[in-house]
Amino acid sequence: MERTLIKDTINKVGEMVLLKGWVQTRRDHGKIVFLDLRDRSGVIQIVAQAKKIGEIGTEWVVSVIGKVKSRPEKLINDKIETGKIEIDVEEIKTIARSEVGFPISMNQYSENESDQQIRLDWRFLDLRHPKKKLIFEVWTTMEQGFRNYWTKNNYIEIHSPKFISAASESGAELFEVKYFDRKAYLAQSPQFYKQMAMAAGFERVFEVGPVFRANPSFTSRHDTEFTMYDIEMSFIESHQDVISEEEKAIAYALAEVDKEFGKTIKQEYGRNLVVPKLPFPQVTMKEAKEILSKLEVSGETDGDLNPEEERQLGKYIFEKHGHEFVYITEYPISARPFYHMRFEDKPTLTKSFDLLWNGLEITTGAQREHRLEVLMAQAKEKGLKPESLEFYLNFFKFGMPPHGGCALGPSRMLMKIFNISNVREVTYLYRGVNRLTP
Repeated sequence: MERTLIKDTINKVGEMVLLKGWVQTRRDHGKIVFLDLRDRSGVIQIVAQAKKIGEIGTEWVVSVIGKVKSRPEKLINDKIETGKIEIDVEEIKTIARSEVGFPISMNQYSENESDQQIRLDWRFLDLRHPKKKLIFEVWTTMEQGFRNYWTKNNYIEIHSPKFISAASESGAELFEVKYFDRKAYLAQSPQFYKQMAMAAGFERVFEVGPVFRANPSFTSRHDTEFTMYDIEMSFIESHQDVISEEEKAIAYALAEVDKEFGKTIKQEYGRNLVVPKLPFPQVTMKEAKEILSKLEVSGETDGDLNPEEERQLGKYIFEKHGHEFVYITEYPISARPFYHMRFEDKPTLTKSFDLLWNGLEITTGAQREHRLEVLMAQAKEKGLKPESLEFYLNFFKFGMPPHGGCALGPSRMLMKIFNISNVREVTYLYRGVNRLTP
């Protein structure tokens, strides 16, 4: 008999089916035993004589053959999609046993969750909870939404190397590795390689891939290895072209998520996902600081925002504009890398931006400097030696169009989709200063 997924049993009342999955809970009522069976698609109640069930317990992997029956009205559980039906067991077999004495709580509805670090040690058990699996189902749909937008709009996908010979961002955050007889580093960003694609005439590219940051931070939003979405585009007039393209891609991807999972996200996490309207609000860094000053929120520097400033600014924009997103533009040259283009009439400011979603930075982007002589001057100004950037500077010697791009963090987007405050909860396997396993 071919296996049936639990979600499909709703259409098979009166039929015999074969189900396979994990026993989520067991409830004994005299000679009758009720099991909640879970597979990747959902949960269903199965009913059998105790002698058929035997010693089968929580998280055992089993196969079940039985008849799909309508449940008595008093037993309907509206929280379960298949709550109006149950399986009357004819045969149940053990595929794999589970030990007793779980290291973390296996009750998905428990209000007393195990300590996070212990749960991360046992992440494969932690992720058995359907509520947590939902995060990665949403990620799949969101990523496909971005891919669909980019491919429909003539972007080419690239896969840049993750071993690099020199820094593409700040050298202070590089992981050094032994590469045969010399040193190499794990890539912090595909930035230089995206720009190489502009020199190659690709005009529009995107990349989905890992990046590595040796950042000794223990905050709830930092990690040392994570996924990044990067785009780069040629023949732009300014950074506003990049902003316009990014916000359209975000709205497209979130519309796909809302269509597929909006109701479930609301049910499980209490979050009413809002597909953003275009265009997103914008404020310059100077305007942002003025707003924060009036709110009596202070920061460490004039040219950047700390986490509290981001939160308060996001709250202000939502109250004023009813929008969850806001772009911060015109960062000073002190806060941006050498390759960001500067304004002709405001040479201390860059054509750059960050994007906040409900007070959390999810994007950094800019128009890049494409004029070789200007780029070299800005590199020297930042204390960089042109010879160390030779391979990069070569891109600009044979005709480089005006271009720009941005990098977007999907894990931070997931934090905002679900209103989850810690990046560890939306990362499949988290990597941080003190975590290299499992």
